[in-house]
Amino acid sequence: MYNFWNNVYKFPRFLIAVMIGFFLTTFRPVFKSLKNKKVSIIKMLIIIFICISIYLILKEMTE
Repeated sequence: MYNFWNNVYKFPRFLIAVMIGFFLTTFRPVFKSLKNKKVSIIKMLIIIFICISIYLILKEMTE
């Protein structure tokens, strides 16, 4: 029974580590490509558009 609770105790730390690793490996190439000024403006506009679209879709789904 001790092993069970020990594993339950370790799970939140594992989950946080996996999520941080996912976001770091996903967004590192994006941040590296944003160093070019011309490309960064276009990419930022696309990211803003995607975020607004997701927000509006979720807002309509919850109403």
